[in-house]
Parts: sequence; structure tokens; C-alpha cells
Amino acid sequence: MSSFEDAALSAAADCIAPDGSEIRLLGKTPRATSCHARLAAAQTARAVRHRSVDELWFCLRGTGRIWRKSGEREDVSELREGRSISLPAGTSFQWRNDGPGPLDVLIATIPPWPGDDEAVEVAGAWAPREGS
Repeated sequence: MSSFEDAALSAAADCIAPDGSEIRLLGKTPRATSCHARLAAAQTARAVRHRSVDELWFCLRGTGRIWRKSGEREDVSELREGRSISLPAGTSFQWRNDGPGPLDVLIATIPPWPGDDEAVEVAGAWAPREGS
């Protein structure tokens, strides 16, 4: 029998993701996890590729861009409030905050996030940069 779980968004980050973004853990089930990710103003994350998980992102606040590459396909998409993007397993990606405040996204990870060795650092579109 499954149990129900409730979670609230914490004020402080629970951890730092392999790409350098702040992570606040949210709900999980045996088959999926969710989190809130934040890039500070002027921050550019490190480029990474996930080995085995798919992610679905929904931008809650802020403006920025995300670079994605899978095989021969490569693009840069806008991140802004109300916009959703997908990251199939094996996709290289990098995101950046172009706005004056935080860039916040809600992330669903399927299957559940297995640990930091899931993310492999790759060459990205921009030089990583810590926020202000």
C-alpha cells in the first residue's frame, strides 16, 4: 500500500544540484520526484546531461534561456513564467537567468532522481557564472 506525502517549499535550499542551481525538494512517489530549482540573478548553470531520467520543467518566475542538445538537434528556448519545457534522458542542457531577480522552475523527474552521479558535466552554450 502506498503512503501519501505532503511537502512545503522551504525558504532555504535543501541542496545544490550538479549544475549549481539551488534545489528545494518537494513531493515524491516510488516512480517520480519533484523539486523547485532556482538560479539567482545573472547566474548561468553548468551544462550537464542526465544519464537515465526524463524531466519536465515549468517556469514559475523570472526570465532566462535554456540550451538543449540531443544528437544532431540543438536549440535555445526562452524560459519565462508559464512556459514548460521537456528534457528527455540523454539531453545535454544548460540554463541561465537573464532577469533582475530569481529564475524559479518546478521540475518533475521520472523515474525518481537517483543521485548526483546521474548528471554528467558537458560542454555547453555559455560559460558558467555564479549569480549575484
